[in-house]
Formats: sequence, structure tokens, C-alpha cells
Amino acid sequence: MGPGSDHTRPDGVDDLTVEALGNISEALEAVEIARGHLYNFHRLSGTADLTLGKGVEQLREAGHTELADRFERELVGRNVLEGRWTFQVVEEYDDGYYALFRTLERDARDALVEGRRHLFEAEMKEDRRTHGRDGHEATPAD
Repeated sequence: MGPGSDHTRPDGVDDLTVEALGNISEALEAVEIARGHLYNFHRLSGTADLTLGKGVEQLREAGHTELADRFERELVGRNVLEGRWTFQVVEEYDDGYYALFRTLERDARDALVEGRRHLFEAEMKEDRRTHGRDGHEATPAD
């Protein structure tokens, strides 16, 4: 058996269109990874600020009040970018670049291949798998 209908190109769709949509999908995957790193940045920055606060309190308890005051005044709770904490960076990315990328990728698939995803990869799988061999089935149902 071959791929299901949701992974078969519609009639009349040429190779270049499938390849173009494959590249756009690959680019979206890179954006998804970048978004994950941005969330990691958000989490690590928040953790750093909270841990810094603990360290500053310990400096204060150890009698290093002037140094603790400087850390607290200049660094604890500071914006990571002008006017922004990391949650604001994440929100701006999600609502702007990321949302637009996802919308345009989906719109292109809807317009050109009836919304079908991963056609390039599905065709690559068909070309590379050994038909009839265990572990090389086209779909889980095979």
C-alpha cells in the first residue's frame, strides 16, 4: 500500500510546487525550533532573576548591604531588552512573526494542495522505503 490520501498530491500539482511547499514547511519547522529556544530563553532568564534575588538577599544577610543594594537597584527585575521582560518578547514574537508565518504556510497549502501537509516528505518516504518489508510500512494500518 501507499500513503493515505492526506499525503498524496492532488491531481495536476507539479513537482516544483510540492518542493516549494516542502521548503516552506522546513522553514516553519526551523521557526518552531527557534520559538522553543525563545521559550527556553524566557524560562532561563526568569529563573536567573529569581535565583539572583536569593543571592542578593544572602549577600544582605551576610552584611554586604552596599553590594546587595547595587545588585537590587541595577539588575534584579531589569528589562532584558528596552522596555521588555522576556514574556513580552515571547508574546511579540508569537503574535507577529510566528503567527504570520503559520498563517501564510497554511494559506499556501490550502490554495495549492487542498491543505495537505508534508507531501514532499511523504513522496520521499515512498521512494526510500522497501515495499513489503517489516518496518517499512506506508502507514500504521499496513
